[in-house]
Amino acid sequence: MHKGLIVQKFGGSSVSNVERIQNVARRVVNYRKKGYDLVVVVSALGDTTDELIELANKINPDPSEREMDMLLSTGEQISVALFAMAIHKLGFEAISFTGAQVGIITDTSHTRARIIKINTDKIKEELKRGKIVIVAGFQGVTLNQDITTLGRGGSDLTAVALAKELAARECEIYTDVEGIYTTDPRIEPKARKIKAITYDEMLEMASLGAQVMQARSIEVAKKFNVDIHVRSSFNEQAGTMITKEVKRMEDVVVSGVTLNKNEAKITICNVPDRPGVAAKIFKELAGKGISVDMIVQNVSHTRQTDISFTVNKTDVRKTLKLTKKVAKSIGTGEVLQDEDIARVSVVGVGMKSHPGVAATMFDVLADNKINIEMISTSEISISCIIKKKFAETAVRALHEKFGLSK
Repeated sequence: MHKGLIVQKFGGSSVSNVERIQNVARRVVNYRKKGYDLVVVVSALGDTTDELIELANKINPDPSEREMDMLLSTGEQISVALFAMAIHKLGFEAISFTGAQVGIITDTSHTRARIIKINTDKIKEELKRGKIVIVAGFQGVTLNQDITTLGRGGSDLTAVALAKELAARECEIYTDVEGIYTTDPRIEPKARKIKAITYDEMLEMASLGAQVMQARSIEVAKKFNVDIHVRSSFNEQAGTMITKEVKRMEDVVVSGVTLNKNEAKITICNVPDRPGVAAKIFKELAGKGISVDMIVQNVSHTRQTDISFTVNKTDVRKTLKLTKKVAKSIGTGEVLQDEDIARVSVVGVGMKSHPGVAATMFDVLADNKINIEMISTSEISISCIIKKKFAETAVRALHEKFGLSK
């Protein structure tokens, strides 16, 4: 009996050793026995990607991004081959492909490429032959045949994009936690699993530091209405559904608290206060593919201003180099960097109709003697940059104050 197609994605922790690979292979085969067609997206084993980055940095602290993609894409190539072998061992047919072989065509932005199109002919052919198709996550290829990677957590994006292109009935993302929680359970043991969450809230949580899903994969899911089921690869329990709309009680104002320690703050001192200066600085950074997050500019009565902004830690070296170059050309003071920061955020669709969330958040931080360095808000979130040493205290206090505990 044919029940339709499911796309499943298994993260690095789900396939970090032989035993776990075999465990996941058994799970996939059980779905096959029930009559489902399967496309399985696999990440690199355990910490492989981090180990490869470390290796590259030992050889060259400023490696070429093209060669980094060449290197990092090997991680997934190892895991898909081993995974196919594990399925063969269980007596089922499977075939593994790299992103390039499967026709995932991307643009040329190395280390953070965007998918342009996917040619699914090869996958469909192998599914017709009754095989389980295993695809390397996190990677693609340019029209010039250069291998690219899709940015941190890119296997999520591979899975969601394939689910959309193949019109799968479901996209399941397997991880080492049981779903999406109100905050990181490692920081706050009282964190609660959320049964269902909207694309908007999940997108906000992912882009603000919740590690479970890559933000870009949620953007694609939202755009094409792909429902995602986030669940644990270690048990059979239902996880969290990420979907368009969620029915919930009126009084749920905040859905989650997130923390991001992977940001750094750059400050340009004594910037001349004249039109076009900020544009010049940020245009330069955008041109080199650096995403700037929060920006704070304070103008003093001396007609000089300080501009502070945050970027991802991986972009710090590149950002400093570019910023110093621009700063010199416009005649500013010194450029400072601060990596000792964290961003704590509260997220919830309910904020739209409940005033006072910001005030409550600032009160909680003040009660815990935590100074706020920068603030940014969106329609459904509020974020504060604070010193890193207060990060966990802030998360637990906010989680408690907004009634998110079990």
